[in-house]
Amino acid sequence: MMTGMTEDRGAVGPVLTITPEARATVLDVLAAEQDPEALALWLEVSGAAAGTYTYDMYFQALADATPDDVVQPDDGLPVVVPGPSVDRLRGATLDLATDPSGDGGLVIVNPNTPPAPARALDLPELDLADPFAARVVAVLDEQVNPSIASHGGRAELVAVADASVYLRLSGGCQGCGMAKATLSEGIEVLLREAIPEIAEVVDVTDHDDGVNPYYATAER
Repeated sequence: MMTGMTEDRGAVGPVLTITPEARATVLDVLAAEQDPEALALWLEVSGAAAGTYTYDMYFQALADATPDDVVQPDDGLPVVVPGPSVDRLRGATLDLATDPSGDGGLVIVNPNTPPAPARALDLPELDLADPFAARVVAVLDEQVNPSIASHGGRAELVAVADASVYLRLSGGCQGCGMAKATLSEGIEVLLREAIPEIAEVVDVTDHDDGVNPYYATAER
């Protein structure tokens, strides 16, 4: 992996391409900044809207880059891509767009798109007086949650419907790239061993909102 702090980063291809026109434009703006030689162009994904990523682009000290960030030298214009944005920007191009009036602005052409939002589920209200639901909660409290508490995780029963179990993960499991494996190879195994009649175990967690939101990236 290429990072901002290792000597082997030059052996790995760049995260994004910057066209000569875009580079010239950025360098002109950078030259007007105070202490431009200490600055880098920082480019990161800030969110998503209308099925595409949105971005933040700004000048910040190159020395602020951490080992998780990618530092990309680019003909006198160092570019920093913060760690969480690396896979979302890989293969993108920073270009100069010109409108018919001749005025230009920077544009990011990105082959990557945000994951589709999870389908909204019309789930019944949880009834803890239901014996089936009570059995699921007992397994979660007595077996599952103690086993995933070591990395701050927790599984909560959201609903049961037609013998299907709907769970929400939180803590260290929300947004974790291993959440799918934790569910299928750990939580589901324990639930099925205790309650064989379970038809399906469904994760309804919003993993993109987790403290370590790399779940969507890991699913690509």
